[in-house]
Amino acid sequence: MHFKHLCELADLRRELNATRAALDELRAATLARQQAEAALAELYRERAIARARAAERDPALPLN
Repeated sequence: MHFKHLCELADLRRELNATRAALDELRAATLARQQAEAALAELYRERAIARARAAERDPALPLN
């Protein structure tokens, strides 16, 4: 009976290690996605600034 319990414990430990590895992969993927979203937001911001700088203002229009 003791051997059976040891075998079951070993199986559960292997399953736990596999689950932890999958969780680590998901965390890494989530972090990569968040970093990509932040980089994309920065690119959009830079593009908007560049467009604003490139836009010509009509001198006849008031500033406000």
